[in-house]
Amino acid sequence: MSAESDHDSGHDADHEHDYEELGLVAGLEIHQQLDTDTKLFCGCPTDRREPENSTHRFRRYLHPTRSELGESDDAALEEASVEREFEYLAFDSTCLVEADDEPPHRIDREAIDVVLEIAALLDMTPVDRAHVMRKIVVDGSNTSGFQRSALVAGDGEITTSEGAVGIEDLMLEEESAGRVEETGSGVRYALDRLGIPLVEIGTRPDITSPAQAKEAAERIGMLLRSTGTVKRGLGTIRQDVNVSIEEGARVELKGVQSLDDIDDIVENEVHRQAELLAIRDALAERGASVGDPVDVTEVFADSAERSSADHTSGRSPRVDTDSGVIEDALAGGGRAMAVRLEGFAGLVGREIQPDRRLGTEFADHAKRHGVGGIFHTDELPAYGVTEAEVDALREAVGADSEALRASDSSSGQSPREEDDAVAMVAADPESAAAAIEAVVERARAAIAGVPEETRGVQETTSEYLRPLPGAARMYPETDVPPVDLDIEEVETPELLTEKVDRYEAEHDLDPGLAEQVAYGRRMSLFEAAVEQGVDPTLAAQTVESTVTELRRDGVPVEELDDERFLDAFALLTAGEVTTEGLPDLLAALAENPDLSPAEAAEREGLGSAGNEEVREVVVEVVERNADQVETEGMGAFSGLMGECMGALGGRAEGDTVSELLREEIQKRT
Repeated sequence: MSAESDHDSGHDADHEHDYEELGLVAGLEIHQQLDTDTKLFCGCPTDRREPENSTHRFRRYLHPTRSELGESDDAALEEASVEREFEYLAFDSTCLVEADDEPPHRIDREAIDVVLEIAALLDMTPVDRAHVMRKIVVDGSNTSGFQRSALVAGDGEITTSEGAVGIEDLMLEEESAGRVEETGSGVRYALDRLGIPLVEIGTRPDITSPAQAKEAAERIGMLLRSTGTVKRGLGTIRQDVNVSIEEGARVELKGVQSLDDIDDIVENEVHRQAELLAIRDALAERGASVGDPVDVTEVFADSAERSSADHTSGRSPRVDTDSGVIEDALAGGGRAMAVRLEGFAGLVGREIQPDRRLGTEFADHAKRHGVGGIFHTDELPAYGVTEAEVDALREAVGADSEALRASDSSSGQSPREEDDAVAMVAADPESAAAAIEAVVERARAAIAGVPEETRGVQETTSEYLRPLPGAARMYPETDVPPVDLDIEEVETPELLTEKVDRYEAEHDLDPGLAEQVAYGRRMSLFEAAVEQGVDPTLAAQTVESTVTELRRDGVPVEELDDERFLDAFALLTAGEVTTEGLPDLLAALAENPDLSPAEAAEREGLGSAGNEEVREVVVEVVERNADQVETEGMGAFSGLMGECMGALGGRAEGDTVSELLREEIQKRT
């Protein structure tokens, strides 16, 4: 493992910034999968599948195309510069459209209706006609090499406690394929996710603090869930955040999975840009520059062979270094490439985000070309690289700092800040050459300041992905006809916040329970149960708390659909199952999907006991504990109540047992 490679990015932001003074400007892009019956451009289902259930697979290589104006997108060109094979896992439901072997069908009407509903909730103005466009994507996430997308509405707004945030555009597009894993030759994707309708909501850059970014995302998320037609669960909603500060640059942070992390992510990006600007200023004061790449393989060669006939004849000398990483990389003809970074000493190792340094940024770019990372002299000697090798490395690239260090050391001073740094990679010749060029480009960008780029979020920090995409990646889709839109037919749903208020007022639910149900996945089940005659508090507690407890106990609650819940509730309202027996009935139904609720209740002995049977059990318990009752009176109630309920096995309501037990205790005291 080289000096700048993998890193731990799981630290929360802990920096204090004056965001107004820094000129923070941020915007959001919310991507939400819609819960429609079929995919956007074909009739395949939108259900997710497990990769191991794939039935066949195929492979593709993707290459960028030019736009209608003959322009090429920089992000697509860089992505295509790394030759990779893409493997796709297909399923028994995969069609020719998903495999890009058949033109797309007409855009799904159900998805159009849902997205118009979302537009109304965001106070947006729909376009008269939606035209589908192609957006070039060559990272393998779409078999066609592009993503289909249509602008549906614009000019909306949401409110936050820190002011209004404008909604720039609302797009309806197809979801990408699900990334399964990296392979030796590229990336493996699964096609079950490809083509699921996806709505993209882009805000204007009106956000001026990390807290407002989080609040805006939460507001949009609430509006989306209010439709009742969006998918729920991990990966069904993603947030991208665009962040810049004054003198910085627009940076797109992709793949935010958790709303709880948005404020920390924005704060860390602000800190990163502020640190990069500080590095820029330090480099300017030092008159920094970046040299040309130099082959430094001989630094790590056996000294006895450096002038041998084998070496002069072009064959690689024997590697002689204590660094296992370098030795492995150079074995079999690999090369070490380095570059002089004049004036960079002490700055390459400077932390710019938690556990990420400027050198880590260099490594991000280098790793795009197949190397594990980079070495740099702010961290050497280390990792098996000796001080003598560091001196030889500096000499090889013309970083004449050895004399400076000797002079500073003899005077008792620390090394001069103006000293040069050196960055190095070791890999096969082709990868090493491409990787060191990437380091050179990123180092030159550091002299300029903050580069515009797209970055992938890793918990609360981020790493380089690719340049920002431009308009050149968009061009019209000629296989799908445009769609006329009419928002006048759209009925907006009740907001989740309004549901909470209604549940409190109409059903007398506790505020916390009301919010839990309204925002939960079984909200519609709760409403159906109440309409069926179930006590609202009991219905809410069952679909939320009871289900959670059963899941924690290992019960496969995912086997319980709404129909089975409602059938169980029907037995309850009919008096055939008690409140106390309901959790056991649900557990039995989950573990025995083939049983009906009535069959499960009978099998588990959960039938409701009559009053006489209950009284007999209560009398038996009281008589068995006669001495305790005589001594403690009603003080024995709590212990005896538990004994009675246990003896009845959930076949009697607690209120009934309590009333009869009190009567029997009072008779004996």
